[in-house]
Amino acid sequence: MHIHISAVCGTFMAGIARLAVASGHRVTGSDANVYPPMSDQLRDCGVELMTGYRAENLDDTPDMVVIGNALSRGNPEVEAVLERGLPYTSGAQWLADNILRDRWVLAVAGTHGKTTTSSLLAWILEYAGLQPGFLIGGVPQNFSASAHLGEGPFFVVEADEYDTAFFDKRSKFVHYRPRTLVMNNLEFDHADIFADLEAIKTQFHHLVRTVPGSGLIIWNGEDSHLRDTLARGCWSDAACFSVEAPLCDAQTPRWHARTEQPDDGRVFTCVDPAGQGHEVQWSHGGRHNVANALAAIAAARHVGVPPADAVAALREFTGIKRRMEVRAEVAGVTIYDDFAHHPTAIASTLRGLRAAAPSEKIIALLEMRSNTMRMGYHKERVANALKVADLAIIYAPTDVNLDALRSHLESTGETSVTLIDSIEHILERLRQEVSAGDQLVVMSNGSFDGIHDKIAMMLAAR
Repeated sequence: MHIHISAVCGTFMAGIARLAVASGHRVTGSDANVYPPMSDQLRDCGVELMTGYRAENLDDTPDMVVIGNALSRGNPEVEAVLERGLPYTSGAQWLADNILRDRWVLAVAGTHGKTTTSSLLAWILEYAGLQPGFLIGGVPQNFSASAHLGEGPFFVVEADEYDTAFFDKRSKFVHYRPRTLVMNNLEFDHADIFADLEAIKTQFHHLVRTVPGSGLIIWNGEDSHLRDTLARGCWSDAACFSVEAPLCDAQTPRWHARTEQPDDGRVFTCVDPAGQGHEVQWSHGGRHNVANALAAIAAARHVGVPPADAVAALREFTGIKRRMEVRAEVAGVTIYDDFAHHPTAIASTLRGLRAAAPSEKIIALLEMRSNTMRMGYHKERVANALKVADLAIIYAPTDVNLDALRSHLESTGETSVTLIDSIEHILERLRQEVSAGDQLVVMSNGSFDGIHDKIAMMLAAR
């Protein structure tokens, strides 16, 4: 079958392309921006790429067009699909119909931590010899690819609550029908899609409704919004996980962490529902990663992996690209690349680094790319989250309206968080501020104009 994927270069759709090629299909794809490294990865796996959205991209008539959720009516390729009467579907629906059918799906949902927990879970299953398939919104370094067909019955999918396509406004995750469901947390996000938190809770409850009675829902027992969502109705077995005191009732099986330094997170004891402890020593810090690990261990147990084996796998987990990934160490300065773009994730990441490096100066750079942040939501919370750092710089180019955040900082007299309008001015400020031993964290869910390499070059030249 010839499958054409419109908007192929996003992480999710690129994963769909890899799975389609691995399934024996001829795959073509188009995107507005086709450039390395994603273009190289797609071509290497056999995808024929086209730059730009054009009706002509469909002249070699495909058997199916998979349309990404970034595209809407008015897009030339979308209009051509409709005018020509070509069969089309969404990425989530194609995945459900062609890959997940007859698989034991382990889905990981939540506002934060989806990529890390999915990567941990896939690696634990691989370490245990179960040869899982997976589709993850990042690149786990234990695998070197974001998607893999797998040979066993199990498939791990990062379950995103964002909408499915221009013709299907349900959350993507309602298509996956998991037998094992992890719900990490639930907060307000995606303000361009959801009117309020209640709207997101409704989508999460739709997901809960798709889990069979013999399945298992593993939820963050510290999250009141998840508790409220499950209170609307739950027809499956449930277990909770928590780092501190949970909100779940005493009858709910609980996985919890025992640790003296939860913000550090590199050493803790995973305590299973039977009360048996399993010592974890790994290289990944932060309270959020303790929670992610507990969830992954619990989910792996549901498909038969003993906690002792899961803990052994964690020791060999090498991380995920763009999740506190060390990009360079220059002139004694460590430069990290991190995907955090929500106040909760920002704060947890910085607290984890502070616990690991208590005496070093921490400098945080933030590019506010998400629609929710740019619309002015979370302005107080993002300012408070960044105060964990000794100095925080927010990139504020002139074409982005950050007036709400600027007004908040001015009204509170906050001086450790500053807005700077250009990459050049950020580099100049860093040239004055950075010294050997500093920890510099670049936070963005985009490219941040390649600032990581520019900082490294500046430090080397200085």
